[in-house]
Amino acid sequence: MKRRRAPRGSGDQLREEILDATTELLLETGHAKAVSIRSVAQRVGVTPPSIYLHFADKDALLDAVCARYFEKLDEEMQRVAADQPSTIEVLRAQGLAYVRFARQTPELYRIAMMGEGRPGSDVDVTLNSSAFVHMRNSVEALIAEGIYPPGDAMTMALELWTVAHGVAALLISRPYLPWGDVEAFADRVMRAACCGQIVSGMIGWDAGPQETVERLKGLADAQHQQYR
Repeated sequence: MKRRRAPRGSGDQLREEILDATTELLLETGHAKAVSIRSVAQRVGVTPPSIYLHFADKDALLDAVCARYFEKLDEEMQRVAADQPSTIEVLRAQGLAYVRFARQTPELYRIAMMGEGRPGSDVDVTLNSSAFVHMRNSVEALIAEGIYPPGDAMTMALELWTVAHGVAALLISRPYLPWGDVEAFADRVMRAACCGQIVSGMIGWDAGPQETVERLKGLADAQHQQYR
């Protein structure tokens, strides 16, 4: 149906309606290629030129949809952090929240994070100011507390974010693999990644796997002798 002419000053409302309609179409079709400016315009009840008044092209529209999606992830990561007793548990909970959020709306996550990236897009800007920053802040706090070794917090956070994204991407793209309890699986992986930073700091970043095993055995033996 043709939309009535909007009153002056209602551009922001129309923009939100365009984003809502695009989100609905993405969830219904499951693929960005199935969504066009024309189909969005039809869903909203406006002409295609009205869409271009707010978004330069389809890529800009999809970027805006995904950026808004990650704003909601930002809120979720803040919520789970408030319920944790320590910083290391905050970091683990943030990683789990990331995976859980991706699985709730896999179509949007696939479009936002599993397609070809464009540096400087709204998606990247939003991630740099929300979800990733929360993880980096947690890493910085762990370094300040002496739990994580001194180092580049950005790199450590990227390593942990890579783990969270890898789990999310595989659970979405290969749900038929024998994951078992998905929540428990994601939790084990995030715990291993978070604690692995501690172990690497204790043993040394340059230690190989075998050397790490030997040093850990040495530490365990020394502790055992202490309490005999």
